[in-house]
Amino acid sequence: MAVVSPARGRGAASARRWHSRRRWAGWGFIGPFLVVFALVFLAPIAYSLYLSLFRDQLIGGNRFVGLDNYRDAFGDPQFWSGLGRVALFLAVQVPIMLGIALLVALALDSGRLYGRDFFRIAIFLPYAVPAVVATLMWGFMYGNRFGLVANINDKLGTQLPDPLSPDLVLASIGNITTWEFVGYNMLIFYAALQVVPRALYEAAEIDGAGQWRIISAIKIPAIRGALVIATIFSVIGSFQLFNEPSILKNLAPNAITTYFTPNLYTFSLSFSGRQHNYAATVAIVMGVLTMIIAYAVQLRGMRKEV
Repeated sequence: MAVVSPARGRGAASARRWHSRRRWAGWGFIGPFLVVFALVFLAPIAYSLYLSLFRDQLIGGNRFVGLDNYRDAFGDPQFWSGLGRVALFLAVQVPIMLGIALLVALALDSGRLYGRDFFRIAIFLPYAVPAVVATLMWGFMYGNRFGLVANINDKLGTQLPDPLSPDLVLASIGNITTWEFVGYNMLIFYAALQVVPRALYEAAEIDGAGQWRIISAIKIPAIRGALVIATIFSVIGSFQLFNEPSILKNLAPNAITTYFTPNLYTFSLSFSGRQHNYAATVAIVMGVLTMIIAYAVQLRGMRKEV
């Protein structure tokens, strides 16, 4: 029978206590974050899920209805109208915005642009403007009875199309969003380009590759991760479209309805219609759809990178 020496036993016990203290020290570091995360993220989601299972009725009060609110949401034409509008916004505006940001980042990284620091700051500066201020500024410029469009019509005797008309208001919102976030995405791409080894460019030039070949074969593949991240952020931002249509609604009441976007629809249901349960349902559905699409974009980007 093996005999364990007292010294070895004390050493093993000391090692177990050390590992235990180390484990609890890790929880101590992440504990405050977990508490805040649970209060500001998990708790609101759980409460929204709870609200979505009930319905406030004239007779009977707040009553449990199960998944009836979700069934109503999937059959709600106003919800689908807003969802289709932001899907169109995503399909058109995001590629344009990211394409412009990528072109600017490549121009800045080339080292052949005179006044590079000035252009980098100037292009990023609109991102520092609050969304409310930017929307109000562009909204007054869009006005055909006042602002820039009205002044051009008065001075030149022309009749420019109304940017706040029902047919053009979504494109006008896309212009505002592009102006705001091109600089933000440009900075992501530019930062990613800075870590690409310059030796790759020199080797490609020695082999006779031109600038377009270097861009397509070296630069863009090297920043694919940044492209995926910017795309995911843009997808999430498109489905969360709220500030711009909410502010422009006062300037274009006939063009922007209460269900112009799903977020605006949720806001209207909750604060104007007092339908808190159904508003929570629409919010949960939009959150799940956004998560699925963003995850699909991430998976596609990761496959390409591999």
